Amino acid sequence: MLRPSQLSQLVLLLLLIACSVPSTTAKTQRPGFLFTRTTGRCTPHYWGSRREAWPRMVPQTSTVSKVFGSRAYERYRSDLTLLEATVRNDEENVYPRLLKQASAALLNSYARKGFPYSAWEVKTLVIQALVSDKAAALQAQRFSVANEACH
Repeated sequence: MLRPSQLSQLVLLLLLIACSVPSTTAKTQRPGFLFTRTTGRCTPHYWGSRREAWPRMVPQTSTVSKVFGSRAYERYRSDLTLLEATVRNDEENVYPRLLKQASAALLNSYARKGFPYSAWEVKTLVIQALVSDKAAALQAQRFSVANEACH
């Protein structure tokens, strides 16, 4: 007869063996694809969903050209709002991706304590990033990382 400590060790050993044996069904299954959309509290998707009131300094109807200045006016439609920018799906082009992430970053700079960028930094970095595709892609990625890491 086994003592309780020996019995628990035996059960643990059997579980380890069972988990280490490869499953034959796993080899026959096809790989699946999982689509996830980031829905953290700081992402463009979150701000575009209107789940939270926008900061008063930046109303949803604010135009991109008024918020980000004349360089943005030259690149984007003059009547494009920040709300429209956060819900855009044309991310294959670097400039819409920059605008989408920058709009969320600007909102986060006002609404989230500890966000790594201040409002003036976001605006300045957007203007600087509009000089080339490479600069826009790099800055969009930096804003995306900050937006994803924010809580």
